[in-house]
Amino acid sequence: MECPIDSKPRWERRKEARPQELLAAAIDLFVERGFAATRLEDVARCAGVSKGTLYLYYTNKEELFKAVVRESILPFLGKAETSVAEFDGHSADLLRSVVMNWSRQIGESKASGLGKLMLAEAGNFPDLAAFYRDEVMRRTVQMISSIVERGVSRGDFRKVDIPQMTQVLIAPMMMLNVWRHSAVAPGENGALQPEAYLENLLDLILNGLLPRENA
Repeated sequence: MECPIDSKPRWERRKEARPQELLAAAIDLFVERGFAATRLEDVARCAGVSKGTLYLYYTNKEELFKAVVRESILPFLGKAETSVAEFDGHSADLLRSVVMNWSRQIGESKASGLGKLMLAEAGNFPDLAAFYRDEVMRRTVQMISSIVERGVSRGDFRKVDIPQMTQVLIAPMMMLNVWRHSAVAPGENGALQPEAYLENLLDLILNGLLPRENA
């Protein structure tokens, strides 16, 4: 395969730029090949550095993967958590904002492929699965759950089983990420329309959550 980023000679690269270049190469290769099939020497080659240089920053492939997740997903999660905490308005508007921002900032980026990777390879790499569950999924579940709980407590949403409703909300978003990186996505010729998909998901979910007189 061709490297997904430019491959300028390594002596032309600024030392301070190397970690970002390594992470950019790593996420492309992880998403395209999967975790097991990605080799550190290929990451180094695509970043335009030696394998020895890569080891100066990341001791092994597991630590490189964790750095990719922390760089590409956790900053968005932090901002989303802050927006939820500071939001002053109807909970339906808050949920819509979080879902659509997720689509624009994560769904449309390479990071959207990391969830599919973990679904496919978690059984073979339990330590990485535990890391992803603790640092990404647990925070995501807590955030979505807090929105539903907020809506119920304010009367914006009807009373529902909050843990189960949280799973119902998250599962279609995860499936959309899988389809984004799949050759067998539904739709004509496998073509996806993520924005229309999410608008229809929100229409379905919010009409189910709103009090009956407002539905």
